[in-house]
Amino acid sequence: MIKKGFLRLGILFLYLTSLLPFWFLYLISDVLFLIIYYVAHYRRDVVQENLANAFPEKTAGERHNIERKYYRYLADLMVETIKMITVSEKQIKKRVVATNAELVHEYFAKGKSIIAVAGHYCNWEMAALNFNFVTDKRFMIVYKPLSNHTFDEFFVKIRSRFGGQPVAMKQTLRKMVEYRKELTVSVLVGDQTPVMHEVTYFTNFLNQPTAVFLGIEKISKTIDAAVVFYDMKRVKRGYYTYTLVPLTENPKQTAEHELTDMHVHYLEGMIRKEPQYWLWSHRRWKFKPEDIHK
Repeated sequence: MIKKGFLRLGILFLYLTSLLPFWFLYLISDVLFLIIYYVAHYRRDVVQENLANAFPEKTAGERHNIERKYYRYLADLMVETIKMITVSEKQIKKRVVATNAELVHEYFAKGKSIIAVAGHYCNWEMAALNFNFVTDKRFMIVYKPLSNHTFDEFFVKIRSRFGGQPVAMKQTLRKMVEYRKELTVSVLVGDQTPVMHEVTYFTNFLNQPTAVFLGIEKISKTIDAAVVFYDMKRVKRGYYTYTLVPLTENPKQTAEHELTDMHVHYLEGMIRKEPQYWLWSHRRWKFKPEDIHK
């Protein structure tokens, strides 16, 4: 009970903080960057190892520059995530813009549901909130539940503020089959790390063999949904655009693993252009192919 009480106090603090205007939150971000980078050294060893493995062709100085830019952006991402608790519809529409929302309606006119693949790149959560205003059809956001039930419930409420329907990852296929007679949009993050015992496929991603989920490929073929990729760009501090890039309209016609490689390699191209906006502090490469076959 005491632990739960402290968690609820923490949530109240986050809620009150989210009421602050963006300009003030970015002042907090400037200080937060100094703390997480210079004082706490938050996962700097993980970031440095990931960057060294992903970009062996770059100099140490170039990788250090990416590292510092990443932590500056990470601090911004933290305060923007807090702001999502109370951000208004007007602010979301102003700060996140879909460049080709008409593509959604074109697929619907053809009777196609849509699977939108995102990466942990730029503010993918704010983009998902904005997508609620692109369509009036059922909009599902697939997420990985947090181990802490109180915080998990809290983030589910944030993701569903504008009508989105959060769906736990393990329930994804069941939910999509349940709504297969409707036209729907489902957002899935394509660069999650699978649990070791569930790994069946590795692909090359950022210069390393990388375990990937095959769920996007399997689900899209099961419900015959068009698959697009969120190409996100940061315009300036607190402002983003995203373009829906078609990967396939007919997933059943793709070869095994072809669609998986398509969305993984598209994300890699985005990262190589502006690497500071990907989540480098995530322990993405927890195991290698030889670990699976031991």
